[in-house]
Amino acid sequence: MKKEVESIIEKAEVAYSNWRTVSIDTRIAYLKKVKDKLLSNKERYGMMITQDMYKPISQSIAEVEKCATLIDYYIEEGKTILEGRHIQTKWSETYIVHDPLGVILGVMPWNFPFWQVFRFAIPTLLAGNTVVLKHASNVPLSAQALASCFDVEGFDTVYFSLSIPGKEVEEVIEHPAIKGVSLTGSEPAGSAVAQKAGSLIKPVLLELGGSNAFIVTQDVNLDKVIPLALLARFQNTGQSCIAAKRFLVHHSIKEEFTSRLAKEAKKMKQGNLMDLDTRIGLMAREDLAIELETVLNESVQLGARIVCGGKRDQNWFEPTVLTDVTNQMPAFTQETFGPLAVVVGFDAMEEAVALSNDSRFGLGVSIFGKDKEELKQWIHHFDDGAVFINEMVISDPRVPFGGTKFSGIGREMSEEGLLAFVNKKTVVIK
Repeated sequence: MKKEVESIIEKAEVAYSNWRTVSIDTRIAYLKKVKDKLLSNKERYGMMITQDMYKPISQSIAEVEKCATLIDYYIEEGKTILEGRHIQTKWSETYIVHDPLGVILGVMPWNFPFWQVFRFAIPTLLAGNTVVLKHASNVPLSAQALASCFDVEGFDTVYFSLSIPGKEVEEVIEHPAIKGVSLTGSEPAGSAVAQKAGSLIKPVLLELGGSNAFIVTQDVNLDKVIPLALLARFQNTGQSCIAAKRFLVHHSIKEEFTSRLAKEAKKMKQGNLMDLDTRIGLMAREDLAIELETVLNESVQLGARIVCGGKRDQNWFEPTVLTDVTNQMPAFTQETFGPLAVVVGFDAMEEAVALSNDSRFGLGVSIFGKDKEELKQWIHHFDDGAVFINEMVISDPRVPFGGTKFSGIGREMSEEGLLAFVNKKTVVIK
């Protein structure tokens, strides 16, 4: 391990010995300073996100603002969650306390370079841990901005950045000061980190890929559903784990749904990323666009039909709607991380559930229909970590976020995120 990396980890370990003794009220007061700095610099930080990964500026600024809502949640609820609870037993006192674990390593991706760091770092720090963060190599400006954002009283000594390639992460995990790992990223990266952390008996939280189904029953109001479908698929140029990637539509309205979705996709403004009305940016890297193009072409060769889009120029990928897709095609079986909407027909709800579950991933599913009570009967039939009825899948600080199968291990945000890296200590007094 390089001396500078080891030095940073050792500093984080020393800082932890003091930080763990700081009161929750004081930590919350420091959180407010981070929020103030975040919001007062949101345009500048948004610009850095756009420069890093070519996200439209309006979406970059919205990402920064969303981080402030997460801070608000933990300011309001953090103390209550961490207080623990008393349990009625035969002893005079029995209760649970929540102690921090130590230095926690975060390995974060590029697609939401602020949001995904905040949803890991804020609850982890508030719980009394210190954080060492390895950000994605293709978002250096965002990593720099984040370091600046946490450079406020209190947090300036407990948040540390590592500038290392991904291949060195496993060596960092081996350091005895690292007490846990949180990774948001690809399935191969998550598997490698989980294996290393598991071999050392260190807790790990993984938020990996997703291939969310967006189920549309025959009795929906398409005037309401189409705008949500458009946003669910094409926000962040489709580069989101919780994006709707497979549209499962009742055969009676499949043709109309597909036609209207394609029509609206063509209307989305592209081009100048600094224009507040631009909705589609470039993909973050050309190799990612090439991967998506390969999946598209292979699916077309197997019988899928392009309704709109399908063109690529370097890392620009035209918003694309693909229909006549089967569950044997790459566009269905693989996670399509970009502006490609896949439409599949079904006849009965049992078939829609089976198609939704026919995935290596299990992050979230949306179901749309008039009869909410009927749709609620299907909730327990889905494998996913979240079911949204008449709403697209989103992440919200107030509810747990995470999935099943190859979508990951554990939950972020809410009470679950705050307690992800704590020792839930039982105390018994006779």
